[in-house]
Amino acid sequence: MSSFVVHGIPGSPYVRKVLLMLEEKGAAWRIAAVPMGGHREPGYRAVHPFHRIPTLDHGDFRLYEAQAILRYLERVLPGPALVPADARDEARMNQVMGITDSYVRPMVSGAIAFARVVAPRFGFPVDEAAVQAALPDAANCIDELANLLGDQSFMAGDDLSLADLMLVPHLDFFAECAEGQAMFARHPNLTIWLARMRARPSMAATSWDKVNAAATQPAEAA
Repeated sequence: MSSFVVHGIPGSPYVRKVLLMLEEKGAAWRIAAVPMGGHREPGYRAVHPFHRIPTLDHGDFRLYEAQAILRYLERVLPGPALVPADARDEARMNQVMGITDSYVRPMVSGAIAFARVVAPRFGFPVDEAAVQAALPDAANCIDELANLLGDQSFMAGDDLSLADLMLVPHLDFFAECAEGQAMFARHPNLTIWLARMRARPSMAATSWDKVNAAATQPAEAA
């Protein structure tokens, strides 16, 4: 059985960023699947006291909050370094990670990508007026991310970092909807970055369908 167990909803960008980290480090993992909305149930409080996802179990050590999980995995797992050695590159990484949590999640994923990509899959209604109202803030997020990326290969320089793993699950969803495609069309550098990220084996290994399939397997086989 894997020593890394990730509790969360398959398909969630926050679950995926932890799985991406584990894949990039070559670590085995198991998904302890939570049904849509299941994290709000009273019993889930034992896994996460604030009823959010994901939570990581590493042996007898339990940790929640995605940024904390990624930084922990960077410390305990061998493999390519995902925190830049240069102070300014590390600061940029931290900045993009903060932007992802504070702005991309509510303004891009929560307001638009969820409505366009996730809601139809579960038969949830879509508030079209809310989607339209969210477009200016979402565009501001995408514009600034493109500005910060510039001509670099990755968000914090020429090498993959935690910033890319934090951000890409959100933008991978967003680029599936018409609103996202229109915004990406204005930023060739961000389009190239997303293609570069999508080509990584870790992205294929953590797709919504792959994680759902893994979640249906017995723990001993995962």
